[in-house]
Amino acid sequence: MHRLNPEKMLHSKWTAKHPVQRERHFMVTALYRDELEQIQAVELEAVLTRRSQRLDWRQLRDDDRWLMGWR
Repeated sequence: MHRLNPEKMLHSKWTAKHPVQRERHFMVTALYRDELEQIQAVELEAVLTRRSQRLDWRQLRDDDRWLMGWR
């Protein structure tokens, strides 16, 4: 499991281990916070297609689905 600091995730780069529709490389483009200013979710944008998806930031810690950086 990756150790992540949610405050430093903006503009971080990620690689999906199991790409869907050739979308393999992603970048965090937005952070979503709750009323206590804690990060709850991130917006991932696919580099190839520019499609965005909202994801709970804790899911990026899963080594079976995500790798840090572009590979």
